[in-house]
Parts: sequence; structure tokens; C-alpha cells
Amino acid sequence: MSDEKPHAAGNVDAGDTSERVGMAVLRERGLEPEELREKLLDAIGAEFTTYYYYTNLRMHLAGHEDYKEITEDARLEDRAHFELVAPRVYELGGALPNDIREFADRASCPDAEMPVPYETEGFDLENLTAENILEVLLEAERCAIRTWSEICDMTHGVDPRTYDMAQRILQEEIEHEAWFVELLSMERDGETNPAGHFIRGEPGDAPLSTNRRFNDSA
Repeated sequence: MSDEKPHAAGNVDAGDTSERVGMAVLRERGLEPEELREKLLDAIGAEFTTYYYYTNLRMHLAGHEDYKEITEDARLEDRAHFELVAPRVYELGGALPNDIREFADRASCPDAEMPVPYETEGFDLENLTAENILEVLLEAERCAIRTWSEICDMTHGVDPRTYDMAQRILQEEIEHEAWFVELLSMERDGETNPAGHFIRGEPGDAPLSTNRRFNDSA
């Protein structure tokens, strides 16, 4: 009976756990899963480090509670992007680096560092402005858009699972860029450049990239 089922067997022997059909079918479609896996590690390395750096940037938006709120949405959604894609790395036969420094170094985007020097007593706050913080935030989002657009291009029509994740993340990164364009335009140039930011149900809800939660720890 099973012989009549066209997908009941393939190039991976029954019971063989050294191979993954989910990787084999990508090779059959012309996509090297190892290459994709490395791209994903670079991409989520950037999401993870951005989450850290946005924490610092948000802390220093003193007196701009509206900016802080929007930065918080972007910060937590970047963490959601990391958590969404990390399991995919393992499905593709990989793992997160054991050394967090290695993970940060291979990130696909530059560090979104504070735009003023750090000295023995802390940051040079005299030269820190909301404008130069917003510029850092904006460029970080633009790098993320380029990163996830490349992954969408790699996986479209070939790897539906990764493509679904990447396009959902890309949509949120495009939203983030629009938010910071709006804020920077007004803060720096006094120009109205509207975006569609709205208050999430909760900060960082990540409406497109957060997996459906089965419990509060998800």
C-alpha cells in the first residue's frame, strides 16, 4: 500500500536521523541549506545585538517619552525576530555559536552604538541629542530591511518556511524605518513626514513576527 504513496519514501532512508528531508528538498530545489543557515545566523545576530543596543539608546532618550515608547516597540520586536528564526537554524542542522562575542561579531549589520564616546565616567552626554540617537536607530532599521530582503529573495518559491518568517520580519522592519523617518524628520528638520505608528496591544507585541503564544513564557 505504501508503495502507492509518492511521498512515502525518498533519498533519505527510513529511520535515518543523520539526514533531514527538510534540508534535502531545499537542495533539490537549488538552495544550499548550509548557505541559508549561515545567512540566518548573521541576520539574527544583528537582531540580537540590536535588541541590546536599542536598550541603551532608549535609556538615553531623556525627556522624549513618545520616542522611548516607539523605540521600545522596535527593541522588543527585534528580540521577537531573533526568537522566531533561531529554531530555524537548528532545523537546518546548525546551532547558535557558543561564544556570544562570535555571535555579535558575525552580525549582518553594524553595531547600533551610542553616537557619542564612552569615557571613564560614562557617555559624553553634553553632545548627545535625540537627533543623533534617532539617526542611529534609522540606519539600523535600514540595514535590517536590506538583510531580510536578501533572505526573502533567496527563499522565495524555494523554501516556504523560511520565506514566511523572513517576509513577516521584513514587514515589521519597514514599519520601524517609517517610524524613525517620521521622528527624525520632525526632530531634526521640523518637517512632517507621517508614518503609521500605532500603540501595540502591549509593547513589543510584534503583530507579524511573534508566534502564537501557548503560554506566557513563549
